Amino acid sequence: MNPDRMMARSRTLLVTLVVLALGAGAGAYVWQQRQEAAPAGRSAAQTTPGQPGGRGRGGTAVPVTVAAAQQRELRLTLDALGTVQALNSVTVRSQVTGQLTEVRFREGQEVQAGEVLARIDDRTYVAALAQAQAKQAYDQAQLENARTDLKRYQGLLAANGVTRQQVDTQRAQVAMYEAQVAQDQASIDTAKAQLDYTTIRAPFDGRVGLRQVDPGNLVGSGDATGIVSITQMRPIAVNFTIPQAELPRLRRAMAAGPVAVETVTDSGGTASQPVAQAEAPARGTVMTVDNQVDPATGTVKVKAVFPNEETRLWPGAFVSLRLGIETVPDATVVPLVAVQQGPNGAFAFVAKADDTVEQRPLVLGAVTRSEAAIREGLQPGEQVVTSGALRLNPGSKIAIAEGNAPGAAPPGGSAPREGQPGAQSGRGRQRQAAEANRSAP
Repeated sequence: MNPDRMMARSRTLLVTLVVLALGAGAGAYVWQQRQEAAPAGRSAAQTTPGQPGGRGRGGTAVPVTVAAAQQRELRLTLDALGTVQALNSVTVRSQVTGQLTEVRFREGQEVQAGEVLARIDDRTYVAALAQAQAKQAYDQAQLENARTDLKRYQGLLAANGVTRQQVDTQRAQVAMYEAQVAQDQASIDTAKAQLDYTTIRAPFDGRVGLRQVDPGNLVGSGDATGIVSITQMRPIAVNFTIPQAELPRLRRAMAAGPVAVETVTDSGGTASQPVAQAEAPARGTVMTVDNQVDPATGTVKVKAVFPNEETRLWPGAFVSLRLGIETVPDATVVPLVAVQQGPNGAFAFVAKADDTVEQRPLVLGAVTRSEAAIREGLQPGEQVVTSGALRLNPGSKIAIAEGNAPGAAPPGGSAPREGQPGAQSGRGRQRQAAEANRSAP
């Protein structure tokens, strides 16, 4: 092998070994520095608010809001999304063919049952009625003549002036004319009905929709759109579904008495649209439950009826509903945001007289959207922390802030569950964390 080539390979190998040695030394130095910094980091991380060096115990008081546990009835509710549906709705069509001569309603008008809506040209139907009446008069005269002849033949039969066969034939003639007169009466009734159909009336109380035909057009029973639609607005129905698991509770509530239903209005606003003043909810009662559960969705249909005196519910609209299906008497109730979750289950921070807090384990009862019933762990009148709890430890000092306690919403909520642990949704935890950050000094 060429000596120059061997020399070049030796130099390359030497340079590679030097680079590897320098890299190993640098790595060892970095690893040593990180090991020296780790104990200091762990000691700093282990300093908690409840220990020396942290906040809460022996340091700055944590600002919090509190709410008192109340002993009262807790109304358990069930939320559902429903569709408003008219109890009666009809498309008004002409039952006879003719020219529409008059429209006597205004679009959107409230009409009463029997009120005249429109009229159709009735001249041909008046003539048909007159013809049927004339035909009946003619046949009635024939009947009277036949009856007179029958009486005459019966007298002659007693004197042997006619045969019995002639009397029987005349009696049959009378029966034939009587049948003809009855047929004429049926024709008259039909003609009167056809004539009455030329005047179109409202079948029930309701609201008139948009007019589909103008006067002068030819209308008939086969028209697809009809003349106008009428929808009953008062009372009105709302159809909705509930999970099949809630059916037993709803049936128990219906057996105990009328089950109240009310609409839930979303009064939230946007940046461009301010919050509107919330309207009073529409209130009704559950009317009936469907006779089977839908196996595809595991839900059952329910129909509720609302008086709708102010016509706030409109057919076809979607509405949020809240059903009061159960009431827990003499429950110890706290806002749901006061209930926390730990490794051992639910707990709450209870404010003490010396401006410190105690971590109190809880046994939950029924839970709604905004409130929780406490079976064990709290007494009525005790104050629980509703915001700022994320910065607290047992024994932490607190400063109670002025104002309403968060989460102290009106009683009621959706989908209550007996003894459901936690009762603290992700949204509630995020809201509580945001409140704690805002209250941090």
